Amino acid sequence: MSLLHSGASWKCLILRLTTMTTFVHYIPIATTILSLAFGRVLFKHWRQKPKAYYLLWWFIGVAMYGVGTLTESTTTLLGWNVFVFKSWYISGALLGGAPLAQGTVYLLFRQKTAHWMSAGLIIFIVTASVCIISSPIEWANVELHRLSGSALAWNWVRLFSPFINIYAFIFLVGGAIWSAIQYARKKQTDQIRMWGNIFIAVGATLPGIGGMSARLGHVEVLYVTEFIGLILIWVGYKAMSRRTTNSIHENQ
Repeated sequence: MSLLHSGASWKCLILRLTTMTTFVHYIPIATTILSLAFGRVLFKHWRQKPKAYYLLWWFIGVAMYGVGTLTESTTTLLGWNVFVFKSWYISGALLGGAPLAQGTVYLLFRQKTAHWMSAGLIIFIVTASVCIISSPIEWANVELHRLSGSALAWNWVRLFSPFINIYAFIFLVGGAIWSAIQYARKKQTDQIRMWGNIFIAVGATLPGIGGMSARLGHVEVLYVTEFIGLILIWVGYKAMSRRTTNSIHENQ
């Protein structure tokens, strides 16, 4: 009797896990809608300050974030497609965090230095994108409603993404942590800005963790961390944009 009960319990657990996995595959749809709303806010903010390049790059970053989750949504709803897959890899693995990080670069460095860094970043991304577009598909690794970088036959092109992710981590996460520390030193005057940067740092870290999980074959983790990460980044942005005290960044 206990064996029968044990077998039924395992079947119930597997059914729940299957249902949860199916649900997770639909999370990118919500993330895409969230990206559209956040991108609209950033675009309006940039139009009010057209010389604020950090806002322009943040807008591009959130837009690319939305493109990445849109391709995930499309795959869930319509199935696997070569164009959608390669768009997913470029927008996610190469452009998921880099433009957001470049926005922070414009806050941390002089404009001329930031321009040169932008040029280098663009050249790198274009080169990587051409290689990804040119790569044949490893059809044996293609799954109907699931995206994975293992579908690229040229495995070496996947080596581009760690470099771009390190760049994004250093300037987006590192820049937010540095800013949070500077605001913390001002004690009671800028605690909201401090917490805003902490939210951004955590929110920017989560998709990176999801990206590493996706490289190991667990793309569902990426879907969840993208959604939560974008929410945290938006919360951090709102917290700082509503402050009337002076920013520690001269360019802001």
